[in-house]
Amino acid sequence: MHLHILGICGTFMGGLAALAREAGHRVTGCDAGVYPPMSDQLRALGIELIEGWDAAQLDLAPDIFVVGNVVTRGNPLIEAVLDAGARYTSGPQWLADHVLQGRHVMAVAGTHGKTTTTAMLAWILDQAGLQPGFLVGGVPAGFGVSARLGRQDAPFVIEADEYDTAFFDKRSKFVHYRPRTAILNNLEFDHADIFPDLAAIETQFHHLVRTVPSSGRLVVNAREESLARVLGRGCWSELQRFGARREEPGVLRARGEPDDFDVLRGSLRVGHVAWSLLGEHNQLNALAAIAAAEHVGVAPEAACAALAGFAGVRRRLELRGQAAGVTVYDDFAHHPTAIRTTLDGLRRKVGAARILAVFEPRSNTMKRGDMAVQLPWSLEDADLSFCHAPPTLGWDAAAVLAPLGDAACVRADIDALVQAVAAAARPGDHVVCMSNGGFGGIHGKLLEVLARR
Repeated sequence: MHLHILGICGTFMGGLAALAREAGHRVTGCDAGVYPPMSDQLRALGIELIEGWDAAQLDLAPDIFVVGNVVTRGNPLIEAVLDAGARYTSGPQWLADHVLQGRHVMAVAGTHGKTTTTAMLAWILDQAGLQPGFLVGGVPAGFGVSARLGRQDAPFVIEADEYDTAFFDKRSKFVHYRPRTAILNNLEFDHADIFPDLAAIETQFHHLVRTVPSSGRLVVNAREESLARVLGRGCWSELQRFGARREEPGVLRARGEPDDFDVLRGSLRVGHVAWSLLGEHNQLNALAAIAAAEHVGVAPEAACAALAGFAGVRRRLELRGQAAGVTVYDDFAHHPTAIRTTLDGLRRKVGAARILAVFEPRSNTMKRGDMAVQLPWSLEDADLSFCHAPPTLGWDAAAVLAPLGDAACVRADIDALVQAVAAAARPGDHVVCMSNGGFGGIHGKLLEVLARR
């Protein structure tokens, strides 16, 4: 089968392309501004990438066009596909039909932590010898790839995004996956371009819950009132809660210092693991992964032992380099809660050392300004904050960050932002650059400027 994938450089669609290629299909694809790292990975797999949405791509005559949610009506290629009556489907639907069918699907949903938790769960199963398949919205360091088919009779672990499926299917992507094990990690308002309010997202999570069989397991964060409301609308599966702030029977609980954790199940102590990941959020991610892995027969003791060797995911507080005594990190955080969580984890690691937070409001939600008012709160653990605010930003970043006073700096140009950060940085500082995009190569530019001192 020949697939032509529209929007191939996104993490989900790129992972789907890799799976299709591994399965023996011919794969081509297109995107606007074909970009790394996904473009590099796909070319290494022998996948032809085409820049842009030229209607002439119809002449490739694939067996099916697989359409990502980046594609909208008015796109020249999709208009040509529709006019020609060509066969097309969404990415999630193709995945459900050709990869997930007949497998024990383990889906990881939540506003935050999906990628890390998915990678943790896949790592635990792999270390247990199960040879799972997986599709992660990032590149786990232990695997070096974002997706693989795994053994056909093994579980398939998938990052389950609540974003919409395609221009012709406005359901959340995760509704297509039909998981037997589902993690509901947390739930906040996000994707303001798709959902009018939190209640609308809760409805989509309720739809996901409805697809889990009675023999399945829901692994749910006990701290989240939003998830309690979701479950209050109906739950037909085994329920395993984690993360309660007090010890309760049948609840997995995080405790201890940020660089280690104890796992408790009732009164049973099942492990104590030292690892390099930062923050309580990663403890909770780990607890969710342990509870899910147990559902496919991996004992908590074995899961804890596996996590001791978990090396994290690229772009999750990833060290990019050091220059002039300044340490520079890259992080995918873009929601205010994720920014605050990242900075809290780094603060616990570096103690009293200065933290310089550099971020860009790049997601659709942040560009709209729906949660801009939360930014001063999210940046409380930073000593200095630097914001990239291009003229296309729909709100006044300087006014929003005014409560931070002289500790905040706003620049419209990436190079000017680099110069401002470099001028403020001192030996011993930690600079974390946060964006859900490439951020204009700011990490390399900053290290280069610092190295010239």
